[in-house]
Parts: sequence; structure tokens; C-alpha cells
Amino acid sequence: MFYLFIFSPRNDLFPVTLRGWAASSSGLFLLAPVPAGCLSKETSSCSLIKKEDCRLQDVLSGERAEPEGPPYGELDVPPAMCSVGHPPAPPGHPGHNAITYCLDMNDRSPVDPMQPDMLQKLDKYMKPLIRPFVYKWAITQEYNIKEQLDCGVRYCDLRIAHRPNDSSTDLYFYHGVYTTLTVQTVLKDIKDWLDVHPKEVVILSFSHFLSLNQELHILLLTTIRNIFTSKLCPKTEVLTLRNLWTLGYQVIVSYEHNIAGSHSDLWPHIPYWWANKCKAEALIEEFEQRKQRGRPGGLFVTGINLTEDLKYICTHPTESLKDLVMSTYPALLGWVEEQAPGSKAGSLNIIAGDFITESHFAPTVVALNKKLLKWPS
Repeated sequence: MFYLFIFSPRNDLFPVTLRGWAASSSGLFLLAPVPAGCLSKETSSCSLIKKEDCRLQDVLSGERAEPEGPPYGELDVPPAMCSVGHPPAPPGHPGHNAITYCLDMNDRSPVDPMQPDMLQKLDKYMKPLIRPFVYKWAITQEYNIKEQLDCGVRYCDLRIAHRPNDSSTDLYFYHGVYTTLTVQTVLKDIKDWLDVHPKEVVILSFSHFLSLNQELHILLLTTIRNIFTSKLCPKTEVLTLRNLWTLGYQVIVSYEHNIAGSHSDLWPHIPYWWANKCKAEALIEEFEQRKQRGRPGGLFVTGINLTEDLKYICTHPTESLKDLVMSTYPALLGWVEEQAPGSKAGSLNIIAGDFITESHFAPTVVALNKKLLKWPS
């Protein structure tokens, strides 16, 4: 589990007692991040809970759900919650990505090779007809990265690729097709945002690497280090808010590759529960079965993002991913309301969804934290 952060117009960050995450998986993210602009004057003040010393190691291991010792105060949850952003899985491929607001609309840009063979062939020979469908179902995040951070995103799921037939060493993001922005450009945007918000902490999850050899992995790690420098938190560090603030650490890098084991500043990959369903009822049934088998021991994501396949897209030619997502959110959020955070076998941790800013996703997830408020009077 993790910390809930509540933002105030008069303070950068209030550490409060609740654990868990809401997510965009793009973004995925901290359970209740609320930027200053989202709080009204009536809700701008809240009782501080001295939680800086709760160890994130305990949170990561899932070994304890409540801090030891006396209660630290009361929490006044603000009603005005800004949603968290998360992009979903692309057609035919499991995954999610925060950087889909800048997909390359140039027809010369190929679809990524992780797409089904049929889609790749259709795109090659019928590009003018097929490509509009690809875009409609590949775009999962409409806000740029700084806007996502402003809206509360604190965990970014980043899929990295090297473009085919590209003689340069530039790296991009991908989701159906490749992005126009490079990884370096987006990471610099994140760094610039963190400079303005020195008490903010973000987790960057790098995964689903495509066409990266060892040399490009080393180049990516060098880029990460050159951009974030002293903001990078080593995986050996004691993760408390007090410690992070004292030492100036703002970035935790999760890296899904065996190279991570030999680098002290790369944290383990965060697992993602992906149901691979295009109907809300089937997705809910899948997750209920997984809950019975028990949650992972550390941080993990439950993705309520639906996955459309090529058959679904072809039989719904006038629809888009956003249409599918918005039509199913009432049922999915109804299920989320019934869940509980914590370390018990059936509890959830990070909850990820698509087009978060268009729904009541964040307030719904934030409200789950009330189930952890069991302080004695």
C-alpha cells in the first residue's frame, strides 16, 4: 500500500494517514492526490496526521496495514477530488501507457509489432481505411504529462520502444503506434514539474520494452540519471516521507528488466492484474477469482481497463475506446465501491482505469480509505 496525499492551496503537500493507491496507470497513482486548484476554500484546510515516519518498506511488503502507536489525528477528506489519469491496453495487446496524448498521426509511422498480424497486414495494405480505427482505440490519455501530474497522477506506467529502421538512438513510447515525443522530452517535463513541487514523490514504472538492446537499456538508464540526478531514490533507502523530504528524493524508478537487479537506483517491477476482458461483468468475475487466491505481497495494480480485440473493433465501427470505457464505468465503479484497501488477502492496492478525468473514478477510490479509519476516540 502507499500514502494518500492531499494538496492544499496553502501547502504543497499534506501527508495523511491513509494508505493505498488510486491509479491512472499512466498513469496509475497515489490514492487521493488533489492539486491545489481542485480544492475549494471550504476544504482547503484539513487536520494533519503525522505519518511521515510510517515505513514504506512495511507498505511494500504488505506486512502491516496500520501504524503502531497512538492515533495521529483526524482526516477531513475534501469532497472536490481531481481524477487520476490512466491509459488502457491497446488492441490485441495487454498493457497500459500514460503517454498516448502524442501518438504519431503520420501514416508513415508503422503500427507497433506487438499488434495482431491481421491488424498489421490490414494497416499495410489498407492504411487510409484502417489507421483511423487504430487511433480511436489506441488513444487512452488525453492530457499531457504535466496536466496529468496536476490532476494527481503519481505513478506513471511507461512503455518504451526504439522505432524500427531508425538509425538514431532516440527512444519513444508506444501504444498501437509510436509517439512523436521522445522519452527524454517527457522525462524532462516530469523533472521540471517536480522542481516546482519539491515535496512531491512520483513512481515511474518502465516496462514492455520493445526493440531495446543492452546498449539502449544503458542509454535509457543514463538518460534517467542525467535528468533526475539527486532526485532518484535508491532501493536500499528507508522509505518514509520524512526521509524522502530530508534527502530530497522525489523519484522511484521501477524497471521491468533483469538489468534492474544490478543497479541500486532501480526498484522491482510492480505487477499488474490485467483481466483481458471487454465486458465489465467478465472483468469483475475475473478479479473476484483472483482476490480469493490472495493479493501480491507488495505494491500491485488492479486494472479495471477493458481490452477490446480486433473482432470487437470491427463489429463496432462507429465507437471508440472512450465510448466503451464510459459506458462501463457505472458498473465498474460500483464494484470498486465494494472493495477495501489494506493487507488482507482480498484487499486491493493500486486501482487503474481509463479516461479517469471523465468519470468519478478518483473520488470513488479515495472513499475506500475511510474503511481504514479505525482510530480510537
